[in-house]
Amino acid sequence: MTADELRKNFLEFFQSKNHKIVPSASLIPENDPSVLFTTAGMQQFKRYYVGEKSPYGPNVCSCQKCFRTSDIEEVGDESHLTFFEMLGNFSFGWPKEGYFKKEAIGYAYEFITRVLKLKIDYVTVFKGDIFEELPPDKDSENFWQEIDPNLKIVKSGKEDNFWGPTGSEGPCGPTTEIYINGIEIWNLVFNEYYRNSDGALKKLESSGVDTGMGLERLAMVSQNKKNVFETDLFKGILVDSKEKRIIADHIKAAVFLISDGVLPSNVERGYVLRRLIRRAMRYGEIEGVAEKFIDIYKDVYPNIEKNKEIIIEEIKKEKEKFSKTLERGIKNLKSQIIDLKSKNLNIISGDIVFDLYQTYGFPLELTSEMAKEEGMDVDVSGFKKKYQEHQDISRTASAGMFKGGLIDHSEKSIKYHTASHLLLESLRRVLGKHVEQRGSNITPERLRFDFSHPQKMTPEEIKKVEDMVNEKIKEDLEVKFEDMKLEEAKRIGATGVFESKYGEIVRVYTIGPKGNGESFSREICGGPHVENTGCLGHFKIIKEESSSSGIRRIKAILE
Repeated sequence: MTADELRKNFLEFFQSKNHKIVPSASLIPENDPSVLFTTAGMQQFKRYYVGEKSPYGPNVCSCQKCFRTSDIEEVGDESHLTFFEMLGNFSFGWPKEGYFKKEAIGYAYEFITRVLKLKIDYVTVFKGDIFEELPPDKDSENFWQEIDPNLKIVKSGKEDNFWGPTGSEGPCGPTTEIYINGIEIWNLVFNEYYRNSDGALKKLESSGVDTGMGLERLAMVSQNKKNVFETDLFKGILVDSKEKRIIADHIKAAVFLISDGVLPSNVERGYVLRRLIRRAMRYGEIEGVAEKFIDIYKDVYPNIEKNKEIIIEEIKKEKEKFSKTLERGIKNLKSQIIDLKSKNLNIISGDIVFDLYQTYGFPLELTSEMAKEEGMDVDVSGFKKKYQEHQDISRTASAGMFKGGLIDHSEKSIKYHTASHLLLESLRRVLGKHVEQRGSNITPERLRFDFSHPQKMTPEEIKKVEDMVNEKIKEDLEVKFEDMKLEEAKRIGATGVFESKYGEIVRVYTIGPKGNGESFSREICGGPHVENTGCLGHFKIIKEESSSSGIRRIKAILE
């Protein structure tokens, strides 16, 4: 079967078992501040395991885009990837509703052996853990034996058969895994516990099912291929060596990250993306690879085709930028290594690593890889200390005298600050959800606003944004605030500069609604603001220009 057929058959099978098909969430988690990326299918459903009512009903299924770097050193072998699709079925609220181990195991066996007609080698179940007083999963073992008395069952410990949580805390529980041709294909997680951020476990009031099956691995065994790179999900792309597989994997991941709004930068998600592109470049030529993946996935994920120009342009810009410094950086590092070895030293200091990072854009990981090839170590803690010092200096220099980039708290500055909220939301609605605030500077005379966007705005886009802001001013919308937990603020869709470290309680300013309509803007902010937008006057954009790579700047006035 083709990968498209496998994806379709899986979703239709569970739909026939009264599951609601839910579209893939973004690779940027909307409701989980504990992680940078969506790493599992259950992530968008996480809160339904801890009591919140699912709007989709108790049983759902999905094909979720996932991104992980935990196994990045293994990429290039038969089955490890940074980007992959996870097929999953989920159930919440058992025993009052939904289902649990018996049904989940039955569905999995039926789909694998009867729909796909594949033979299961063996399954694993949780043997228990005496240190955390976790009992063995006898129920799963018994259910497998009932279905197939001849099936081989392997009992494993917590490292292999206890999953979760995603991030620092969340639902977790024992697992049973299905193996075909010696490869783990499907992991069935039974969420019976909740692990707190301090590591403590407590029993959940209601249990749930969370399963995950990698589409790429399933395609590999279904198509009888030796590795995931030989499947039709890499059709037309040369993957005859480990180096070429790494290039294919990393560029595919970059395509999906950019399509979901991530742009290369030196912080958080953008840094991970930059590292992927630059790591791919170190292994060979990346020209044309992104276009091939866009063609493979365009019908399944239309967002990729829609953002094709941005994707190609961002990868091209990153390639050009890195090409200019890569050769000089490698030469410099090799020279440093020769000098250290001549002194019988085998550790590259944090100062040297940070200088390479700051001067040549060398990621820490790239320096570490090259050092490892030369039999040397890297002072990672020293680098992190230097990096933090640099961040603190930069943050202090750009903070300004007051929150929100205000030079003062005059009446006019407060009006401009409120207008910046209208501007950000208008930019996101006109240009796309990838737009994030990257800084602002406000005086009583004007507003300067920096935001993430890969290209110059067109005159038509500038006018649309300007008109939208003025429309909301004319509507004289109420501006109000509410203090709430950060997690709740993110859940309701409030925007914010999430590279910053907020406290547990944040203030969310809402603009609108008018009458019974929806609010126009929700943003985490310290204030101050006007009470109604009608007092702002006429908003006019006087300049749109580049601030730095991938960052645009708008200057505007209130007349």
